[in-house]
Amino acid sequence: MDEWRTDPTFAMCEALVDGAELSSFVGGPYEVRAVVAGIRPEARDGFLLDEVPWEQFPQGNRVREAVHLLHTGDSPRVAGTGVVGGTCANDMRAAAVLALLGDPDPAIRIHAAYALATATDSDRAVRAAFRARLAAEQDPIVRAALVLATAEATRAHPHPPTTTWMQERWRDRTQAPEVRLAAAIGWLCLTNEPAPDDLRATVDDLTTDERAHTMHDLPWMAFAGGSGETGLQRCVRKMLHPEQPEPVGYDDPWALRH
Repeated sequence: MDEWRTDPTFAMCEALVDGAELSSFVGGPYEVRAVVAGIRPEARDGFLLDEVPWEQFPQGNRVREAVHLLHTGDSPRVAGTGVVGGTCANDMRAAAVLALLGDPDPAIRIHAAYALATATDSDRAVRAAFRARLAAEQDPIVRAALVLATAEATRAHPHPPTTTWMQERWRDRTQAPEVRLAAAIGWLCLTNEPAPDDLRATVDDLTTDERAHTMHDLPWMAFAGGSGETGLQRCVRKMLHPEQPEPVGYDDPWALRH
């Protein structure tokens, strides 16, 4: 119960409460950019977990164990991804997940991308990792996950060239349909421009029931769905067809009650 008292970041929090400037910690052991820069590429590529400074982070040893078990296949997938996703999302420890983007299990690669994308400190290095993995990835659903992860990381850290890159992906007929749909949704999330006619036509043409259910395995889509709609179907309706009514029996827990 008192695990937080021994967290290495507790001393930093105490210092901030006592008046220390947040800028004084830039470049130190609690900044993800400094941590990533200090890990050799060979360590990431070779999955050398002992070279990651786990001791600097809260519950670092627990994360190390979960990452190791996921990589070796000695742990149930759901439990392992839950540990990694729960402790890395919105946290500097997401840097450790970069070793998992190339995991043999597609589900692990998807959840690694999701954990990295939701990290507060996602930046150019993370986007570059997504793009590099995308160049080697063959699974269309994982490719779609990498595109959505790139969009989410870019939404937190705007980067106009990436927005243009998204547009190129959904217009590219050589891309898998799942990738084009992910890129279209990502582009809509990154710009205030009205959806062009060719985007609308592309999305409407590619959004089949079968594809919508297949893409529902992606965390972004799973969280967006509900009330009989898959996440993809709801995204398309909300973004491109706002005039359409909510599904029968739709119940939004956040809606105002009259």
